[in-house]
Amino acid sequence: MQIIQKYFTDFTQQQTQQFEMLLPLYKEWNEKINVISRKDIDELYLHHVLHSLTIATYANFSKATTVIDIGCGGGFPGIPLAIFFPETEFLLVDSIGKKLKVVNEICAATGIKNITTQHTRVEEIKNRKFDFAISRAVAPLKDLRFWSKPLLNAAVKTNVSNGLICLKGGDLHQEISESKARPKMMNVYDIFPEDYYKEKYLLHITR
Repeated sequence: MQIIQKYFTDFTQQQTQQFEMLLPLYKEWNEKINVISRKDIDELYLHHVLHSLTIATYANFSKATTVIDIGCGGGFPGIPLAIFFPETEFLLVDSIGKKLKVVNEICAATGIKNITTQHTRVEEIKNRKFDFAISRAVAPLKDLRFWSKPLLNAAVKTNVSNGLICLKGGDLHQEISESKARPKMMNVYDIFPEDYYKEKYLLHITR
């Protein structure tokens, strides 16, 4: 939790409590349903929570903003962002139901009210629109772009244009080329100068 407070100092008491509850809850649930690598669990705040909050330093989601988390797994980046933006509505989607069980249980235990979940493949979501799609290392950029495009609204409600915001790592040149997109790209290390983030990036493809 100290690593979060190193970079963010204006949380409400409720937000601070919710963030503090994440580690014991994930440790408990990870014993039952493995959603985080065993070697990563003790680094939950650096490897998962703060990493997810990279998006909060870039996009200021408003009360009216709607966000879909594609392939949320155990709840990242959706859960930390839902705590950070308590008035923004998040839909967390995953094709593996047991992962969503962990998400739902953690939301219930922490009192997160602005998350709903859906057990489905994102390609099967019809007749719904969102301002942003977010994702973290789930699929190639070309697939994320293809899946998210029909789900995105055109109207801009935040400080950045509606679109796909994803977190990825490593050499992304080929992946970006194959996506045929020109994403805005930011090095996470420039935002949070921790060694873990040296080859991790935020990418934003506008609608």
